[in-house]
Amino acid sequence: MATPHRPRKGSMGYSPRKRASREFPKIHAWPEGGDKPTIQGFVGYKAGMTHAMMLDSKKTSMTEGQEISIPITVVETPPMKVVAARFYQRTHYGLKTISEIWTEKIDEEMSRKIPLPKEKKKEKKSKDKSKNIDTSIVEDVRILAHTQPKLVTGVPKKKPEIMEIRIGGGKIAERIEFAKSLLGKDLTIGDFAKVGKPVDVIGVTKGKGFQGHVQRWGVKLLSHKNSKHRRMIGTQGPWHPNWVMSTVPQAGQMGYHQRTEFNKRILKVGEKGEEITPSGGFLNYGIVRNPYVLIHGSIPGPVKRAIKLRDAIRFRDHIADKVELTYISLESKQGA
Repeated sequence: MATPHRPRKGSMGYSPRKRASREFPKIHAWPEGGDKPTIQGFVGYKAGMTHAMMLDSKKTSMTEGQEISIPITVVETPPMKVVAARFYQRTHYGLKTISEIWTEKIDEEMSRKIPLPKEKKKEKKSKDKSKNIDTSIVEDVRILAHTQPKLVTGVPKKKPEIMEIRIGGGKIAERIEFAKSLLGKDLTIGDFAKVGKPVDVIGVTKGKGFQGHVQRWGVKLLSHKNSKHRRMIGTQGPWHPNWVMSTVPQAGQMGYHQRTEFNKRILKVGEKGEEITPSGGFLNYGIVRNPYVLIHGSIPGPVKRAIKLRDAIRFRDHIADKVELTYISLESKQGA
């Protein structure tokens, strides 16, 4: 009898499947910008999901021009404050910080995150160090902005998170001037997103704790005639090499991993969150009171979790810019 063959169970692309080092995700790569300097990232809080009706504008779709029902995710995006500008130089060991400028006015809530300088030290550090920077060696320009969770009633948190956002597009000198012009100001979601724009959503998924072989990897149940156990693997590998290889499905941590969803489409950018809040509020979140964005499909993480939006690094040109929403469901998610 021939030996049956099948694809292996579970992808090894995300191994090792251990817990994320922190709940606030990290961005390791940025796309190139356009002709003008712009910010390439933003932070929002996942409020929940609903559904909407829209006209299908995809040319290769069988339902082109027809009204279709789609799932959407609501992300609350309160303004972010810019506190610093940072300049990088390319070295043999990667990018290295050569200088940075901090604003004189820093929110008091930042004291929960970092120690703030005293008033006397602020005067000494208020000098503009960017005048002495050689723009020919500057490789990258980024800004430091922090979130304002105190504005979000659905998130029981006051401690802000600091994010480094790349300034992309234009020449280096233009990026430096643009970064300096943002110091101490508020960034809104309108400065980053627009309707129809593809973005990457980066977040930490919902944690599911310690799980067994079948739940974690999707391996087949053993025969009912197997001794003692069914929800386990049939073998831990060959005799040689005489150790258990990392490719063998094992029990362990499931969920709470950092994941990136590529090319998620922004369907709407709104200013008043009350207009998108369903009757009775979102489950386990409440009422959206700040600006928001609607994203096509689902995104990683549970509600209340901070997620990062980034310019699409693997842009696909078949994503249409035209979005026509005909209906957004505001029906209660809890029978209210």
